[in-house]
Amino acid sequence: MKLLPNHRAHDAQHLIQRWRMLARSAGCRVKVLCVVKDMPVIVLESKAAQAGAPAIYLSTGVHGDEAGSAWGLLAWAEKHVATIKTGSFLIAPCLNPVGLILNTRIDHRGFDINRRFHMSDDEICGPWQQWITGRAMRFGLCLHEDYDAQGIYLYELNQASQTTGHQIIERCARVIGPDPRKSIDGRRADRGVIRRRNLPTNLPGMPEAVELHVRGCPVTLTFESPSEFALDKRVQVQVRFVEAALSILG
Repeated sequence: MKLLPNHRAHDAQHLIQRWRMLARSAGCRVKVLCVVKDMPVIVLESKAAQAGAPAIYLSTGVHGDEAGSAWGLLAWAEKHVATIKTGSFLIAPCLNPVGLILNTRIDHRGFDINRRFHMSDDEICGPWQQWITGRAMRFGLCLHEDYDAQGIYLYELNQASQTTGHQIIERCARVIGPDPRKSIDGRRADRGVIRRRNLPTNLPGMPEAVELHVRGCPVTLTFESPSEFALDKRVQVQVRFVEAALSILG
């Protein structure tokens, strides 16, 4: 998927249309969680996931100013239709379509929905909770971008004794190198990996990855590409991240 120079990075309607086309090719069911400002918030379920097989959860588009992650997940999916067709996947391709259109972190109401995933009465997060409740999940990948980033990095929430993050970062580093900072967002970072074994406390709200973990997802990885880098490189590294994570965790 070549996006530059004539990209449609913030055309949420076009993005959603592409996902609907892919769903038909991959035999996925499309569900509309809600409609906001005439824009549907859609999710996809592969046939195996519909049948109850433990699923891989993939999500992006939570923050509308992180277009590289939204198009990166689509680029991965269009490259791996056969994988989606035969595997068990739950996919949320654009949870904040109005934010994507407006190129802003917040949603149509002015909320950062990545602090509201615990709220059952939220317009978006409430239907999302209903969708995932009772689902068996193998692991979850949440795709994001960060305008402060100096390279790629990830948050790993994993109770296992060994981290998988470094192996994944290494496979992505040929596209964009790891963020060299020792501290990212006030958390200790090691070669682009921020590792947690226990749930964080005193959060201002519940992020998607943490809520997934609370609901039984054993491993969640939140990947961040640097949003000030070239769009095509960001899309490419997001594709590489999903491929690496599925290879190592799958």
